Amino acid sequence: MTVLTIEEMAATLAPGQAIAGLDLGTKTIGLSMSDLGRRFATPRPVIRRAKFTIDAQALLDFAAKERVAGFVIGLPMNMDGSAGPRVQATRAFVRNMEEKTALPFVYWDERLSTVAAERTLLEMDVSRAKRAERIDSAAASFILQGALDRLSLLARSDGDEFSA
Repeated sequence: MTVLTIEEMAATLAPGQAIAGLDLGTKTIGLSMSDLGRRFATPRPVIRRAKFTIDAQALLDFAAKERVAGFVIGLPMNMDGSAGPRVQATRAFVRNMEEKTALPFVYWDERLSTVAAERTLLEMDVSRAKRAERIDSAAASFILQGALDRLSLLARSDGDEFSA
């Protein structure tokens, strides 16, 4: 497994390969998937956190089932750009995944992704209980959508087209 920049991931992905977005929380891992054309991020059910080996296996099972070519994982930077304890936990999770998979990871600045997800769910008039269930996967979708938008921009600037 390798940690790549979004530009490096763009160069390694073949047309028709989907990528997954992750929002790593203390209680859950929010999941989202791209479509095969890598245009849209769609929330998927969360993984309830247990211990690392169980979490890793659940993530790898998801990746195999969905034919994931790589992961975009939210990096929860502080608003001032500094790295706090959640950044360290995210980096440790990815380091530990190195022993489990060859799939690449891209870190993506996730500042305000949960706020954006919460606002969207509120606009959709989702109840408080259902928002609590869906917030992490919605945040993972915001994280992944940001990366997909960047991949699309890179493709246009290179004259390439990511399509299925």
